[in-house]
Amino acid sequence: MQDILTVTLNPTVDLSSSVPHVVANEKLRCAPAVTDPGGGGINVSRAIRLLGGESRALVALDGHNGDKLKALLEREGIRLIPLKAPGETRLSLAVTDRATGEQFRFVLPGPVWNAAGLKAILAAITTAVPEDGYVVISGSVPRGLPDDMPARLGAKLRARGARLVVDTSGPALERLVRGLEAAPFALRMDRSEAEALAGRPLTSREDSADFAADLVADGIASVVVIARGADGSVLAAEGLRLHAAAAEVPVRSKVGAGDSFVGAFTMTLASGGDLASALQWGAAAASAAVMTDATALCTREETEALLERCPVSALG
Repeated sequence: MQDILTVTLNPTVDLSSSVPHVVANEKLRCAPAVTDPGGGGINVSRAIRLLGGESRALVALDGHNGDKLKALLEREGIRLIPLKAPGETRLSLAVTDRATGEQFRFVLPGPVWNAAGLKAILAAITTAVPEDGYVVISGSVPRGLPDDMPARLGAKLRARGARLVVDTSGPALERLVRGLEAAPFALRMDRSEAEALAGRPLTSREDSADFAADLVADGIASVVVIARGADGSVLAAEGLRLHAAAAEVPVRSKVGAGDSFVGAFTMTLASGGDLASALQWGAAAASAAVMTDATALCTREETEALLERCPVSALG
């Protein structure tokens, strides 16, 4: 298996609980809290670990919450590469209304970075990057860092033969899609993000595949994946347009589904699998993740059980 490095610059200590019913202006008695390490790249590493693989996680940490997060990661057996953050690691809270099943998510801001911090980040990642392996950036770009940070990293990784997998949002995603800098190997987004970028509805899976194929043809990424929720995911690469179905399962929480997809997708490629297999494993892991509570991710048992229920088909 080729090496995988995940990068999380704005991690969080995730607290999750539930209440009988969410009511404004009342003191709500919560169930005992569950504490998990959180953040896009961290969740990708956790998903890879749960699926039986290995990765290294470069994580920016600081303060009491940073110490807590470090302990949580070590407890899960994640191979951690700590990076000094410019301030206290953030907290997030997810509360489920047991009467309706709805989940309310409160995410606090993380520390603000500066130019010196950007140099430290690029140096740390360049030092840790695996030769001919995979580097995963998942999550938003932290405050204070330039929107082209993923692209800058891609340019540095190209010389090392490493492949960059990006699952980001907001201005950083928009900048990547404008094709102003070095293209990542793989770029993942959800349907709403794709529609905003395309400037039109992507009603069918063929519509999503068309947009993904256009991005590949424009040199935005070698592989583009668009998640379509319950309709599965589509993938486009040169000469290839695929759809993987999402398994019909009871949905308990959508938190971590995307990161579970990226973990399974990247792990399959790093293990020598082709794009069709990676797409299928990603869809199965995402389906498994929505069956778990709060901030829990996919499990190996459920992912393997759902694999046949996530068939891959070619799109015209």
